[in-house]
Amino acid sequence: MSIVANVVIAVIALLHLWFLILEMFLWTKPSGRRAFGTTAEFAAQSKALAANQGLYNGFLAAGLAWGLLLGNGGAGFSVKLFFLGCVLVAGIYGGLTAARKILLFQALPALLAIVLIHLA
Repeated sequence: MSIVANVVIAVIALLHLWFLILEMFLWTKPSGRRAFGTTAEFAAQSKALAANQGLYNGFLAAGLAWGLLLGNGGAGFSVKLFFLGCVLVAGIYGGLTAARKILLFQALPALLAIVLIHLA
């Protein structure tokens, strides 16, 4: 598998780690509210929901990191493909139901990584 594919996968994992931080720890802070365009009242009311969502993003980051640690062969390829597929589906769903920018920041990078690991 190409180094480029692994770099893209690592960036996606780091993005999802950042999403975890935003949703679990910064949701009600000014930086978190600014990132998601929410009010203080909405952020306070939805804090538990956002933390749950952040946890799921953490699982995606952990799975991608696990795939990178397994390497480029059999199990590593399969784990990367599975978690990239999860990221892609979550990104498409989020892009269609929550905010179109999710397609750009989540779905598109996952699709690119899936193509790259198949070309390698």
